Amino acid sequence: MSTDDSLPTTRRDFMQIAATAGLATALIGGVDVAQALAQVVGRSEKPLKAAFSNAGLQATWCAQGKQAAEWWGKLFNVEVTWFDGQLDAVKQRAAVDNMASRKWDFVAIQAFGIGTLTQPVQKMIDAGIPVIDMDTLIAPLEQINVHSFLAPDNEFMGGAVTQALATAMGGKGKIIMTQGALGHTGAQGRARGFQSVIKQYPNIEVLDTQPADWDVTKTARLWETYLTKYPQIDAAFFHNDDMALAAYNIMKARNRTNILIGGVDAMPPAIQAVSDGRMFATVRNPSCRIHGGAIVAGVAAVTGGEKTGKGIPKHVITDGPVVTKANAAGMQWMQDHFLI
Repeated sequence: MSTDDSLPTTRRDFMQIAATAGLATALIGGVDVAQALAQVVGRSEKPLKAAFSNAGLQATWCAQGKQAAEWWGKLFNVEVTWFDGQLDAVKQRAAVDNMASRKWDFVAIQAFGIGTLTQPVQKMIDAGIPVIDMDTLIAPLEQINVHSFLAPDNEFMGGAVTQALATAMGGKGKIIMTQGALGHTGAQGRARGFQSVIKQYPNIEVLDTQPADWDVTKTARLWETYLTKYPQIDAAFFHNDDMALAAYNIMKARNRTNILIGGVDAMPPAIQAVSDGRMFATVRNPSCRIHGGAIVAGVAAVTGGEKTGKGIPKHVITDGPVVTKANAAGMQWMQDHFLI
């Protein structure tokens, strides 16, 4: 291993850097840095086979994550096979049951809901396959020995966007939260963040907090009802950008575009919506760093002989910034040019 001071000298150091690899790639030199990271972790001489599943490729966050995993897979000599969760716990369970019936060098999974995939994942762990948990808990970390858990601080994300909305509201008015799937630990964290901020504002009334399960069609139905039921809605917080933009379309059709909209993920369509004023704010849930980091963690587990998880942090936090009109153009440029 190189002793160059510009490179990490231990696998723990490397994983801490790899957790922000997309940002490092953007800030320091693009593909050259990515190749340096690949050299440090040890690009496999033989092709590795990895299985990935996330909540559902209908969601833009999940689709972007798939692109990132495949990009990093090519860099690290990993063939990635995808098992789409289809935004349905039952369908994802069937897909992961199929995954668990085959042999992999490592796997990476974002569960649609906590506890829904425990049995097949445990089967793979028992077979000696390193399992990387992404974004939401497959099961509580003390109950299942995943190799590493890469996720943002969802409570921070929910709180940060809610705070931006509350400030813009002047600390008073009426707000609605549209949640993701209630069994998704990321959605649970975002809801806690929302509530932690709202309780500081006694003059903000929460009108509704129903889940839409990341489903844009369900979101549209909910918001058709809300716009009929509530003559005043000052702001709305959505657990992801897809739902936020689906609701905006209903608001526009009903001439109710005076509602401040906050989302989560900072996907390119949402960043554009913040830039042009359709959305007020979003926050970056770094799908590229989470999915790319899963490739890095899996390769380290295999090529480094670290199948017990030694040397790789059990929990790697991958946070991103709040995006408002003030910084939306810069964030869009970064996403256009780099995997962040």
